[in-house]
Amino acid sequence: MKVGELTHLAKKHGCRIKRHGADHDIWINPNTGGIAPIPRHQSKEVATGTANRIIKDLGLK
Repeated sequence: MKVGELTHLAKKHGCRIKRHGADHDIWINPNTGGIAPIPRHQSKEVATGTANRIIKDLGLK
């Protein structure tokens, strides 16, 4: 999954950026209280395990 797809999925579920970091943005899901860092490089591929962890931490599954 690419970073752009991951951020689109997060936005679709109501997640917002909590703060910007150097290489990652910290996202929060106000519905579940979940917090997860997502890399900033939109065209890069995210490893499957990392993407699954981000989805789980934000409560998107």
